[in-house]
Amino acid sequence: MLKYLRRIRSLFLVSIIYVLILNFSIPATSSGAFSASSLETTSESAVLMEACSGQVLLAKEKDKELPMASVTKLMSLLVALKAIEEGRLKLNDIVIASENAWEMGGSQIYLEPGEEFTLEEILIAVAVGSANDACVALAEQIAGSEEVFVQVMNQEAKELGLKHTHFVNSTGLPVKGHYASAYDMALILRECLKYPLFIKYSSIYEYDLRGGQFKLWNTNKLLKWYPGTDAGKTGWTEEAKYCLASSVKKDGLCLIAVVLGTPEPRSHFRESIKLYQYGFARYKAVYLAQQGEKVKRLPVSKGNLDYVEIIIKEPVCLVVLKGEDKGFKTRLDLPLRVVAPVKKGQIIGTYYVDKEGQKVLQVPLIAQNQVEKASVFRQINKIFTHLYNFY
Repeated sequence: MLKYLRRIRSLFLVSIIYVLILNFSIPATSSGAFSASSLETTSESAVLMEACSGQVLLAKEKDKELPMASVTKLMSLLVALKAIEEGRLKLNDIVIASENAWEMGGSQIYLEPGEEFTLEEILIAVAVGSANDACVALAEQIAGSEEVFVQVMNQEAKELGLKHTHFVNSTGLPVKGHYASAYDMALILRECLKYPLFIKYSSIYEYDLRGGQFKLWNTNKLLKWYPGTDAGKTGWTEEAKYCLASSVKKDGLCLIAVVLGTPEPRSHFRESIKLYQYGFARYKAVYLAQQGEKVKRLPVSKGNLDYVEIIIKEPVCLVVLKGEDKGFKTRLDLPLRVVAPVKKGQIIGTYYVDKEGQKVLQVPLIAQNQVEKASVFRQINKIFTHLYNFY
């Protein structure tokens, strides 16, 4: 009898614990994000974002302005990647270290004044080794001085719509007025991920510099510790504590996690993994159309070409709770024709995604090619050709 009562008591205790777990589980808001008070993380600020759409899945104090240490270098790399894409820099350009770069402390590759590296080597030193001296050398190569480069960084932040970010240097070394929010850093990393070179360099785990005399080890240990990690940037100072912005891709779903101000060594990796475990367990990506996919050919009035191809500007992707990936409908909003001139990349219309009669996503539709305005002679000739064919 006593044994029977003990068994009943054990079952009762298990039931109580189960009910408590259910009642005190973190409740999701209607947007899929958590409130700051319900998120259990030791970081001062955290964000889990889906990279394709920019949808925030999880957040704690996402707009809090905090020092972010070397996570700053994501913006330095982004400015460099844009310069390369625009043809203002080449990977085989020679970067000559200045005395100013040589004087940088913290993480470094110990540049000597006058020492030469290719731009690609400098980028790898920044992305992999988080080298402050290489970062300053990069800034000087692009803008002539770090001070001017920082102005470019802040202008880029403004263009990205970042409201809680301000840069004072290119490295993240402690200085008053240098801050960002976890949400803003997630947006910067999201922009970086659009450049294949960034993923290539950021995912290098070890690299031989100076002909093998100096080895770089990636400070982002998630590359080894968490499968699917493809990019990221760590940061640490006494002021900022441990920080990490990273990205992981699994089963077509790419997530970005940013944690700022975690207290002890390796805690930025632990807290990031916690966010990823939650995200990949609950969500899946639904791709309805690919970036650059052609959707329509529109006639062009008064142009040197008769038609312009319309393509999707970015992937049409939704992130939904598992089991809620059906019932989406798509529609195009486009004019019957366009009038020249038409610029390449010009927004012409919108690709809408609806579910149960409600709009859930819209993506711009753009011109694939440029169409110049036709000369008067060509326009007259087209009119006569049309009339001839009509009769």
